[in-house]
Amino acid sequence: MAFGTQDDSDEVMNEINMTPLVDVMLVLLIIFIITVPVMKHSVNVDLPRATNQPENILPETVRLSVAADGQYFWNGQQIADDELPAHLQAEAAKQPQPDLHIRGDKEVRYERVAQAMAAAQRAGVRKIGFVTEPQ
Repeated sequence: MAFGTQDDSDEVMNEINMTPLVDVMLVLLIIFIITVPVMKHSVNVDLPRATNQPENILPETVRLSVAADGQYFWNGQQIADDELPAHLQAEAAKQPQPDLHIRGDKEVRYERVAQAMAAAQRAGVRKIGFVTEPQ
């Protein structure tokens, strides 16, 4: 019974065994050496040429102006209040639907612009924009 002596097989190993790591690295190196040339060789295929031009159908823009005295102008021409819904319904039925740009004079009552917006909504106009001038 030798209590004071230690056997060599019971010692704690404090160094990393590099042999399995080197073996794995060499195997990976061989795999990459074999697969890289295979990946670079591709089949040249002469693809057919096709030309297509996208059809850009831009909707027209309708300008609805509200003058300082409350008069409506449809693309620069004065219209009566009762003609406005008919014009808006005709534009709402078009495909693609045109954009409605509302230009309100800064002196006009908000009520007149709101009436035009409500008439456009009732007619089914989906795109309404406001035109302003920069300061």
